[in-house]
Amino acid sequence: MTLQYQLKEGNYHLYDLSTPASKVTGEHRLRLKTDTVAIAFEASTGALREHGSPLRIHSWANNTRRRLRAKGALASANDIVVVSGPLPVDEINKCLKIDGYCRDLYTRLHELPHGKRLGRAN
Repeated sequence: MTLQYQLKEGNYHLYDLSTPASKVTGEHRLRLKTDTVAIAFEASTGALREHGSPLRIHSWANNTRRRLRAKGALASANDIVVVSGPLPVDEINKCLKIDGYCRDLYTRLHELPHGKRLGRAN
């Protein structure tokens, strides 16, 4: 599955590019529409774990951390980081495509433009 976020009408739209484009609209299958995006990743490796609507991702992270701590894996639980908000769409898509990119994004958060800029506004 090849996923890509696009900005449309002020919202993030997550498309599955591995599906055929609609003959009517020309768009691929829409998997998510949300006003902000959250990304969960491992701080030590930058590996992307989950992405999507902030409520779901924060819930996933809290539950995953709880399960890891219950197993005694404190380091793994503490390694999970969630970044959310109106992030630049190009940066989000790099997290989906490039292994370890989330760690780079995290270290540069203070430099990134606030909001949904740096993306294709369709």
